[in-house]
Amino acid sequence: MPSTDSGERIYAIGDIHGRYDLLQLLIERIGEHSRALPPVRALYIVLIGDLVDRGPQSAEVLAMLYDLQRRNGDVIVLLGNHEEAMLQALDGDIDVLRRWLKVGGDTTLASFGVGPMRRDQDVHDYLALMRRAVPKAWVAWLRHLPLSVRSGDYYFVHAGVRPGVALDRQVRNDMLWIRDDFLTDERDFGAVVVHGHSITRDVDIRRNRICIDTGAYRTGLLSAIYLEGEKRSVLAVSLPVVMAAE
Repeated sequence: MPSTDSGERIYAIGDIHGRYDLLQLLIERIGEHSRALPPVRALYIVLIGDLVDRGPQSAEVLAMLYDLQRRNGDVIVLLGNHEEAMLQALDGDIDVLRRWLKVGGDTTLASFGVGPMRRDQDVHDYLALMRRAVPKAWVAWLRHLPLSVRSGDYYFVHAGVRPGVALDRQVRNDMLWIRDDFLTDERDFGAVVVHGHSITRDVDIRRNRICIDTGAYRTGLLSAIYLEGEKRSVLAVSLPVVMAAE
């Protein structure tokens, strides 16, 4: 059986996508779960990326995790492809901005009080509104989020890894965006890869990988995997689906 590093208890949370309500519930559930266990040398909560977009509460999610991480070094937040798109849009890549707005960026901006871009609105004026709305400190924090973290036989990353490439030689694009080439490969990746990015009905535990993205924004189900030594189990919370305001 794969194992974490000795003395480490880890809770890895799947893609949140603007569901602050579910994140609050899951953090509470994790606290209750951990308090019922014996003391441990180190406790980590790992967020697997895709904090923002699609769900209606992205600003609240970022505020919570930004503050949590500043107060607690045991909270590890990984970068997801949606955070990368948001950063590229804020940096002025107009093509990325237009694509990002169509895949949930519009709901993220709404959570910051920025309405939809009007047809007659200059895109650079809209970009200026975005930059004023999103706190600069949060943008700087997002820029420095890591792509991966490892504990023992477990490797945590947003989308997955390129099969056949050593874990220490993975490239950014694959770690944030890979899908089919990774999901369909049954070989040993060098560690059990804990990932999100590709929605599954339930946490999908396989020999070489564990997918913890249960589609919170469209299913109302946010999931986590508990790992400690050779022990592991699934924690999940659910609420009705919350549609973003138009």
